[in-house]
Amino acid sequence: MQSNWNPEELKIRHMVLADVDDVMKVERRSFTAPWSRQAFVTELADNQFARYLVLEYSGRVIGYGGVWLIIDEGHVTNVAVDPDFRGKQLGEQMMRALMSLCTLQGARKMTLEVRVTNVVAQRLYEKLGFETVGVRKGYYTDNQEDAYIMWVDLPELNQEAFAE
Repeated sequence: MQSNWNPEELKIRHMVLADVDDVMKVERRSFTAPWSRQAFVTELADNQFARYLVLEYSGRVIGYGGVWLIIDEGHVTNVAVDPDFRGKQLGEQMMRALMSLCTLQGARKMTLEVRVTNVVAQRLYEKLGFETVGVRKGYYTDNQEDAYIMWVDLPELNQEAFAE
Protein backbone atom coordinates (compact mmCIF):
# COMPACT_ATOMS: atom_id res chain seq x y z
CA MET A 1 0.00 0.00 0.00
CA GLN A 2 1.35 3.42 -0.91
CA SER A 3 1.60 5.71 2.13
CA ASN A 4 2.17 8.97 0.24
CA TRP A 5 -0.78 8.59 -2.12
CA ASN A 6 -1.46 11.70 -4.20
CA PRO A 7 -4.45 11.25 -6.55
CA GLU A 8 -3.29 14.22 -8.63
CA GLU A 9 -0.44 12.05 -9.91
CA LEU A 10 -2.89 9.52 -11.38
CA LYS A 11 -3.84 9.53 -15.04
CA ILE A 12 -5.71 7.22 -17.37
CA ARG A 13 -4.48 7.01 -20.95
CA HIS A 14 -4.55 4.70 -23.95
CA MET A 15 -2.25 1.69 -23.71
CA VAL A 16 0.61 1.52 -26.22
CA LEU A 17 2.98 -1.34 -27.08
CA ALA A 18 5.69 0.19 -24.87
CA ASP A 19 3.39 -0.41 -21.86
CA VAL A 20 3.13 -4.18 -22.30
CA ASP A 21 6.05 -5.16 -20.03
CA ASP A 22 4.65 -3.01 -17.21
CA VAL A 23 1.14 -4.31 -17.84
CA MET A 24 2.50 -7.86 -17.56
CA LYS A 25 3.80 -7.09 -14.05
CA VAL A 26 0.28 -6.08 -12.99
CA GLU A 27 -1.23 -9.04 -14.85
CA ARG A 28 1.00 -11.60 -13.12
CA ARG A 29 0.33 -10.11 -9.68
CA SER A 30 -3.43 -10.02 -10.29
CA PHE A 31 -4.46 -13.31 -11.89
CA THR A 32 -3.86 -17.02 -11.33
CA ALA A 33 -4.05 -17.58 -15.11
CA PRO A 34 -2.45 -14.43 -16.56
CA TRP A 35 -2.56 -13.51 -20.21
CA SER A 36 0.71 -13.89 -22.09
CA ARG A 37 2.79 -10.94 -23.23
CA GLN A 38 2.03 -11.95 -26.82
CA ALA A 39 -1.72 -11.81 -26.13
CA PHE A 40 -1.43 -8.13 -25.19
CA VAL A 41 0.83 -7.38 -28.16
CA THR A 42 -1.67 -9.04 -30.51
CA GLU A 43 -4.57 -7.16 -28.94
CA LEU A 44 -2.83 -3.81 -29.43
CA ALA A 45 -1.30 -4.46 -32.84
CA ASP A 46 -3.81 -6.67 -34.63
CA ASN A 47 -7.26 -6.53 -33.03
CA GLN A 48 -9.25 -3.74 -34.64
CA PHE A 49 -11.99 -4.14 -32.01
CA ALA A 50 -9.67 -3.81 -28.99
CA ARG A 51 -9.33 -0.68 -26.88
CA TYR A 52 -7.04 -0.70 -23.84
CA LEU A 53 -6.35 1.91 -21.18
CA VAL A 54 -3.71 2.09 -18.47
CA LEU A 55 -3.74 3.65 -15.02
CA GLU A 56 -0.47 5.49 -14.54
CA TYR A 57 0.74 6.85 -11.21
CA SER A 58 3.90 8.94 -11.03
CA GLY A 59 4.96 7.51 -14.39
CA ARG A 60 4.35 3.87 -13.35
CA VAL A 61 1.65 1.64 -14.83
CA ILE A 62 -0.40 0.41 -11.86
CA GLY A 63 -3.45 -0.93 -13.66
CA TYR A 64 -5.18 -1.42 -16.95
CA GLY A 65 -8.46 -2.33 -18.55
CA GLY A 66 -9.64 -3.42 -21.95
CA VAL A 67 -12.74 -3.79 -24.06
CA TRP A 68 -13.67 -5.12 -27.44
CA LEU A 69 -16.00 -2.75 -29.27
CA ILE A 70 -18.17 -4.70 -31.67
CA ILE A 71 -21.04 -2.91 -33.41
CA ASP A 72 -22.94 -1.34 -30.50
CA GLU A 73 -21.54 -3.41 -27.63
CA GLY A 74 -18.47 -3.21 -25.44
CA HIS A 75 -17.15 -6.47 -24.02
CA VAL A 76 -14.79 -6.02 -21.06
CA THR A 77 -11.81 -8.31 -21.59
CA ASN A 78 -9.93 -7.57 -18.40
CA VAL A 79 -9.43 -5.05 -15.62
CA ALA A 80 -6.62 -5.19 -13.08
CA VAL A 81 -5.05 -2.96 -10.45
CA ASP A 82 -1.67 -3.69 -8.88
CA PRO A 83 -2.33 -5.21 -5.43
CA ASP A 84 -0.19 -2.47 -3.81
CA PHE A 85 -2.67 0.14 -5.06
CA ARG A 86 -5.98 -1.56 -4.31
CA GLY A 87 -8.52 0.01 -1.99
CA LYS A 88 -8.31 3.41 -3.69
CA GLN A 89 -11.30 2.95 -6.02
CA LEU A 90 -8.96 2.67 -9.01
CA GLY A 91 -10.88 -0.31 -10.42
CA GLU A 92 -14.00 1.84 -10.36
CA GLN A 93 -12.17 4.70 -12.08
CA MET A 94 -10.94 2.31 -14.78
CA MET A 95 -14.41 0.83 -15.30
CA ARG A 96 -15.94 4.30 -15.56
CA ALA A 97 -13.27 5.25 -18.11
CA LEU A 98 -14.02 2.11 -20.14
CA MET A 99 -17.75 2.83 -19.97
CA SER A 100 -17.16 6.40 -21.18
CA LEU A 101 -14.89 5.17 -23.97
CA CYS A 102 -17.54 2.69 -25.11
CA THR A 103 -20.27 5.34 -25.00
CA LEU A 104 -18.16 7.77 -27.02
CA GLN A 105 -17.48 5.02 -29.58
CA GLY A 106 -21.22 4.41 -30.02
CA ALA A 107 -21.76 1.38 -27.79
CA ARG A 108 -25.21 1.05 -26.23
CA LYS A 109 -24.43 -1.84 -23.87
CA MET A 110 -21.49 -3.41 -22.08
CA THR A 111 -20.96 -6.96 -20.96
CA LEU A 112 -18.39 -8.87 -18.94
CA GLU A 113 -17.74 -12.16 -17.21
CA VAL A 114 -16.69 -12.33 -13.57
CA ARG A 115 -15.73 -15.30 -11.40
CA VAL A 116 -18.61 -16.42 -9.19
CA THR A 117 -16.21 -16.21 -6.22
CA ASN A 118 -15.06 -12.64 -6.99
CA VAL A 119 -17.63 -10.90 -4.83
CA VAL A 120 -15.61 -7.66 -4.60
CA ALA A 121 -15.66 -7.23 -8.39
CA GLN A 122 -19.33 -8.22 -8.58
CA ARG A 123 -20.24 -5.48 -6.07
CA LEU A 124 -18.28 -2.92 -8.09
CA TYR A 125 -20.03 -3.90 -11.31
CA GLU A 126 -23.42 -3.79 -9.59
CA LYS A 127 -22.58 -0.31 -8.25
CA LEU A 128 -21.96 0.73 -11.87
CA GLY A 129 -25.35 -0.64 -12.96
CA PHE A 130 -24.37 -4.07 -14.27
CA GLU A 131 -26.86 -6.87 -13.71
CA THR A 132 -26.21 -10.61 -13.66
CA VAL A 133 -28.03 -12.24 -16.59
CA GLY A 134 -26.54 -15.71 -16.75
CA VAL A 135 -23.76 -18.15 -15.94
CA ARG A 136 -21.00 -19.60 -18.11
CA LYS A 137 -20.24 -23.03 -16.67
CA GLY A 138 -16.53 -23.89 -16.37
CA TYR A 139 -15.53 -20.59 -18.00
CA TYR A 140 -12.15 -20.15 -16.31
CA THR A 141 -9.49 -22.51 -17.61
CA ASP A 142 -7.27 -22.53 -14.51
CA ASN A 143 -9.87 -24.20 -12.26
CA GLN A 144 -13.05 -24.56 -14.37
CA GLU A 145 -14.79 -22.00 -12.16
CA ASP A 146 -18.10 -20.66 -13.42
CA ALA A 147 -18.50 -17.04 -14.48
CA TYR A 148 -21.45 -14.73 -14.08
CA ILE A 149 -22.40 -12.87 -17.24
CA MET A 150 -23.21 -9.25 -16.47
CA TRP A 151 -24.68 -6.51 -18.69
CA VAL A 152 -25.35 -2.80 -18.41
CA ASP A 153 -27.15 -0.35 -20.68
CA LEU A 154 -24.96 2.65 -21.44
CA PRO A 155 -26.39 6.17 -21.52
CA GLU A 156 -27.13 7.63 -24.91
CA LEU A 157 -24.93 10.51 -25.93
CA ASN A 158 -26.69 13.80 -26.41
CA GLN A 159 -25.50 14.52 -29.94
CA GLU A 160 -26.78 18.10 -29.67
CA ALA A 161 -24.14 18.72 -27.01
CA PHE A 162 -21.52 18.27 -29.73
CA ALA A 163 -23.21 20.56 -32.26
CA GLU A 164 -21.88 24.06 -32.77
